[in-house]
Amino acid sequence: MKSNFLSSVLLISAILCLSAVSCSKTTDQNLPSDPVAIPLTTEQVSLISSENTFAFDLFREVLAGSKDTDNIIISPFSISTALSMTVNGAAGNTKDAILAALRAGSLSSDAINTGYGDLSPALLEADQRVKMTIANSMWTEKNFSIKEPFKKSLTSYYKAEAKPFDGSDPLAYKQINSWIEDKTNGLIKNMLNGLDDNTAMLLMNAIYFKAKWKYQFETANTSQETFYLADGNTTQVPMMKQTRNYNIYQGNGFILAEFPYGQGNYVMDVLVPSERGGISELSPVLTTSGFNNAIGKMSVKKTNLYLPRFKFSYKTGLKDILTNMGMGIAFTDSADFTSISDTGLKIKDVIHQAFIETKEDGTEAAAATVVVFVNTSVNTDEVNLRLDHPFAYIIRETSTNSILFMGIVMNPSE
Repeated sequence: MKSNFLSSVLLISAILCLSAVSCSKTTDQNLPSDPVAIPLTTEQVSLISSENTFAFDLFREVLAGSKDTDNIIISPFSISTALSMTVNGAAGNTKDAILAALRAGSLSSDAINTGYGDLSPALLEADQRVKMTIANSMWTEKNFSIKEPFKKSLTSYYKAEAKPFDGSDPLAYKQINSWIEDKTNGLIKNMLNGLDDNTAMLLMNAIYFKAKWKYQFETANTSQETFYLADGNTTQVPMMKQTRNYNIYQGNGFILAEFPYGQGNYVMDVLVPSERGGISELSPVLTTSGFNNAIGKMSVKKTNLYLPRFKFSYKTGLKDILTNMGMGIAFTDSADFTSISDTGLKIKDVIHQAFIETKEDGTEAAAATVVVFVNTSVNTDEVNLRLDHPFAYIIRETSTNSILFMGIVMNPSE
């Protein structure tokens, strides 16, 4: 069961959490047939733990703000990677707030950077039957200067590409969209609709994942079946079918099942409410502790599996959600990103888009996250005035400018 636990942890960190490096495709000959354990350092264990907590907390926030009719896919791994890059540019309360939102308050920036720097290649190489790419980039307006330590951290640990854009070009956003589309094998299109005039920098992550089921479905067994919607209505969907041994746990009000890809390092975990329309029954297991407890109780059972084919995309702005999770200051003029530049910066939004298609042979999925930085507004009418040292004063009549009193305060306490 330990290997199942590791597989599921990697799932949350990489597939449901669906930065440029690629797993090469090879023939199956001489490749492992079972999961291969990835050695983890103490820092990586802590990083994955915080990632998974962030994943479940974020997912519950997304669910709370969605409609009962919405199909949802997000990549917490993509979002946390983009925000972890952002941490390198934050300081003071802003940095603390982003770390808190990432549920990584106990980890240092160095630990996070090193963790991602070592973990990403390991995830890419875990199963050579799985095609996966992780790409990061930082785009800066051509007249905007960033500090070298910030740039070095992103290029060293996250292998981020450094690219300029022309803020005066109204079509500059298309260049960025093209990069995202390329890094997601064409699955994430039209990520940005444009750029504000004061856009200074964008940090982004893109992930692409394609894997075949370890046990593929026979297309001939797929047929139209009834799917029961949350509102009580029904629809017809292509339902894939097979009977095999799978890891299963029948919990209180739900069933957890694990479907492996390739050699089994990557899996799809599904959580099915026991009652139709009872999605709220999943709440106890949509937490780190609840999920870990459930996967620890899975056992192999002969399973008559009915899995619908599905294909959809999902796009959302995360500003409100991340504000609720504790990093609201990063979106205000009080944000402190002085580790990026001496020019005032704040995050305008964190935009996320993801895609998934699951069919008889396997799953293809992609996601991208863009952190949009803009210059903070400058109000020349605002002055910070601290009378905390000797000062002079004058009392006068304003229509005549007649001075009635004047003096100096050297020590207000005397």
